[in-house]
Amino acid sequence: MNRVRVKVCGTTRAEDALLAASLGADAIGFVFWPTSPRAITPEAAATIVRQLPPLVGKVGVFVDAPPSEVAAIANTVGLTALQLHGDEHPEQYTQLWLPIMKAVALDDEAARQTAATWPLRFTVLVDAADREKRGGTGQRANWAQAATLAATRPVVLAGGLTPDNVGEAIRTVRPWAVDVSSGVESAPGVKDAEKLRRFFAAVADENGAHA
Repeated sequence: MNRVRVKVCGTTRAEDALLAASLGADAIGFVFWPTSPRAITPEAAATIVRQLPPLVGKVGVFVDAPPSEVAAIANTVGLTALQLHGDEHPEQYTQLWLPIMKAVALDDEAARQTAATWPLRFTVLVDAADREKRGGTGQRANWAQAATLAATRPVVLAGGLTPDNVGEAIRTVRPWAVDVSSGVESAPGVKDAEKLRRFFAAVADENGAHA
């Protein structure tokens, strides 16, 4: 199994982003959905991005935002990838120049089959189903469906991951990457340093076991 990558999402503070990067985060996520308790302004996110190492990904999370708005925010912040977390179809955003992740809730076999048909240029992010909060709920995704999909294409696993269960999640699903938000927080948008360290240590243990 290849090394499992880590994205830390819902970041609102520079100190959290820098700690995550120092622990080995492959990407930092910023939520540009005003309804989210982890929402951040493009200007505040840009300030954090300027402090991050150049090879750490900067991912913008959007919910049904028009492509023109997404493009403007991507330019302001310096994003390196997009994460679409609403009802939008990724084809709507292909005129933008950035890689795209599309969040799905694999709550049944039909949803998995639909996600399996998407072009490989779109990376599937599996999260728990929640049409109100759209992520960051602490609810676990459907690991069984995610594992079936991950056997056929790269999958990012999100939804209820914590330092205590991420090892099991990796062994069960074999994802390309894991995405954590509420599982390493002390409050929405505020990361807990000890939880972050434990999360990265657990992922490192799994990566070492399969090296």
